[in-house]
Amino acid sequence: MKKNLKAREIIFTIIDNQIKNNDPPDTLKVFNKLKSQGYSEFETKQLIGQCVAVEIYNMMKYKKPSDNERYIKNLNNLPKEPFE
Repeated sequence: MKKNLKAREIIFTIIDNQIKNNDPPDTLKVFNKLKSQGYSEFETKQLIGQCVAVEIYNMMKYKKPSDNERYIKNLNNLPKEPFE
């Protein structure tokens, strides 16, 4: 269970950095959209975190760089779960 908490902490840090650095700007846009739809900050980060996790998984499994186009597509489809 502690591993899951550590993974969530790392993913939330990635999200915080994306928002702080406005890179990509879609992260902040989607964060604000989800919050305006009534999701809490924690729930919003969990949803965005699914998109981050997809990229981490694909980078580790296929040893390829993150696919920014896929990431942004998945972000913009939230709250639907990422399918790629």
